[in-house]
Amino acid sequence: MLDGCTPWPADFARRYRERGWWQGITLGGMMAAAIRRHPAKTALVCGELHLSYEALGETVDRLACGFVNAGIAPLDRVVVQLPNVPEFVYTYLALARIGAIPVMALRAHRHAEVTHFLRASGAKAYVIPDVIRDFDYRAMAAEVAPSCPALRAVFVAGRPATGQRALSALLESRDGGTGDLAGLCTDPSEVVTMLLSGGTTSMSKLIPRTHDDYVLNARLCGAAGGFDENTVLLAILPLGHNYNLASPGMLGVFYHGGTVVLAPSGDAADVFGLVERERVTTIAAVVPLISTWLNADVVDRHDLTSLKVIQNGGARLAPELRSRLRDRFRCTPQEVYGTAEGLINMTRLDDPDALLLESSGAPVCEDDEIQVVDDDGREVGDGIQGELLTRGPYTIRGYYNAPDKNREAFTADGFYRMGDIVRRQGRHVFTEGRRKDLINRGGEKISCEEVENLIYRHPKVKVVTLVAMPDLVFGEKACAFVVLKPGQTLAFDELIAFLRAQKIAAFKLPERLEVVTELPLSPVGKILKRELRDRITATLAREAAQQGSA
Repeated sequence: MLDGCTPWPADFARRYRERGWWQGITLGGMMAAAIRRHPAKTALVCGELHLSYEALGETVDRLACGFVNAGIAPLDRVVVQLPNVPEFVYTYLALARIGAIPVMALRAHRHAEVTHFLRASGAKAYVIPDVIRDFDYRAMAAEVAPSCPALRAVFVAGRPATGQRALSALLESRDGGTGDLAGLCTDPSEVVTMLLSGGTTSMSKLIPRTHDDYVLNARLCGAAGGFDENTVLLAILPLGHNYNLASPGMLGVFYHGGTVVLAPSGDAADVFGLVERERVTTIAAVVPLISTWLNADVVDRHDLTSLKVIQNGGARLAPELRSRLRDRFRCTPQEVYGTAEGLINMTRLDDPDALLLESSGAPVCEDDEIQVVDDDGREVGDGIQGELLTRGPYTIRGYYNAPDKNREAFTADGFYRMGDIVRRQGRHVFTEGRRKDLINRGGEKISCEEVENLIYRHPKVKVVTLVAMPDLVFGEKACAFVVLKPGQTLAFDELIAFLRAQKIAAFKLPERLEVVTELPLSPVGKILKRELRDRITATLAREAAQQGSA
């Protein structure tokens, strides 16, 4: 395995192979098998482009040869920062085809993050768009290059700047041939991609995923999502994120022979127009999108009879919203809860309502080991809250070149500390929030997710999130940030009366309400609670200063 990565212990690796989890195929081999099974079937749709599996394979091989001729070799790291365009699909699969390692950056990342990814991975190349809206990625690449000594080439989907190369030139080149690819990537235990950790307090760590474990990830997540050759997945969120890439995402679809449709936006008109036109069966979404769609009139103007499943990932969808989703779209809501480091839990499409509407799902693999432990590391019983730990055939054993972080994140016997507070019911888990997403009000712990779920029941509320605000007496108190449905108003006293009627403990009641028009979101749709905590902290300080000067 690539230097700087932590392999699975030999006895675990042997067991995973014997049990058929690791099938000994590379990601390129997975795609080749799909192409052999479904050569004429549509694999990729983007606007007017409808590309068959055979044509996709030819395009990927041509680009792979172009990369080889440009000096990209097996195990070279390549930072990929492309939006959801066909070039993303070609680039990712071409790099995997030759055994190079795509490092997945998101469109919103800028100089500081990109420099970190390039330097931490030792990337030899960087793949970017030219301009999106008013941001020029070519200029950013030129500005970060001097501080990244390993960087040798910048490839641009669009018009390159001086010293950069057009991706289209590699795609159109007829130099070389598929013979150039023979034998380049044959080791399924080698790293196939590097994902980014979801940390919010420091620069992302690099997560090395192998061909063995990532093909398994896509295969099992796809199976849990009911994927087959008739699946048509609408991809809205960034393909560079684990959820939309392989959980089940694009790779889950390709493993099972389905079709991926790239959406231009999450706007309801775009989304449901595509559902009707392309007969979409599955949408991968997040809470803010689902909340918006539930209140969109445009939905009623489209034929949605093909739609079977709307998946939710990134943050737990409240039971009330799951129920409304099922009634509104006449399809099954499916929770996808997990981590780019490995473990994926999914509700099953035939789960009883108590699990389908309430839980965060069960592990997709029988050999996913999960523990729920207290603050002293002791396992707790079903129904008792604790931190979720996991290890298994697609959960990494360590970050790339990060021994100090590994000692914090992994136990001595290889369990990854997910940092989430959950409770178990058999193999199903119920998330209660992040370990650090608890508000400590004078020693009383408030689960933000619990209170958020209650507020979601209010008929005027579209989106809500609860954050801690500083307090001199109690240390922390709860502040609710709420986006209302159009034309609605909500007073603090009205919200508190509504929550009291649900008979929750008084210490859990929010002690401030902030009504806002929108919430800050990460590139993958997660609510940025840290920004809201900073905002309310600054507001309180400003109000205190004004009172002091009065």
